[in-house]
Amino acid sequence: MRENPLKTRLAEGKVILGSWLSFYDPAVAEIMVQAGFDWLSIDSEHAPLSLNLIENMLIAFRGTHTVPIIRVAWNDPVLIKQALDMGPDGLIIPSVNTAEEARRAVLACKYPPQGIRGVGPRRAAAYGAEMLEYLGQANERILIVVQIEHIKAVENIEEILKVDGIDVAFVGPADLTASLGLLPEFGHPRVQEAIERVLAKCLEAGLPFGIHTGSVEEARYWASRGAQMVSIKLDMEYLRGAAVETVAEFRKEIS
Repeated sequence: MRENPLKTRLAEGKVILGSWLSFYDPAVAEIMVQAGFDWLSIDSEHAPLSLNLIENMLIAFRGTHTVPIIRVAWNDPVLIKQALDMGPDGLIIPSVNTAEEARRAVLACKYPPQGIRGVGPRRAAAYGAEMLEYLGQANERILIVVQIEHIKAVENIEEILKVDGIDVAFVGPADLTASLGLLPEFGHPRVQEAIERVLAKCLEAGLPFGIHTGSVEEARYWASRGAQMVSIKLDMEYLRGAAVETVAEFRKEIS
């Protein structure tokens, strides 16, 4: 069973670039995988994705260098167990606002004695062909990403980062903005100040900082500041953006 390349690259201080999958079509997942991202997160928090659709999407990653991650709908041990049993190399757990919530997330991701995950990995263990190997490596192999997306989490960030087992603290700027009552002012100084606090505390603690961005320029900015896990846009934005650009370019030429 292979090692998790994301954990290796993060330990080496490198930046890992990703995006998000929200369409319930394995072909879209396959197209995004072919683009060459380091990781892609299947978003079961906001997208209408059932477990069988997610499992079909995961097949698109097989034999590629792009690492599959699932964002679960909530910090719930049942949802986490079901997601992990499908075989992603990591989970993104939304709205982790306290150290206790972070501990619950880690416990749900790990088998005893380090955690409470039930045993039945199914696809994650190659349908039983790699059962012993998977069970022996899963606790260390799975990338555990907690999302910092509420001002309460920002206020508690020092204690959250002390929780053993967290691999990345990943800022969600949109919900963070909402928690401050500032929608849709994503660039508001108070939002930027909160993000800067999380980044600073991650650098102090030696824990990788991650953030979602809306452009290459923004992603480059945060990477230059020390962010190691960066995402740019999501599948529907790439589709919509290319379509709008093409139509606009055509109409400009014939007007």
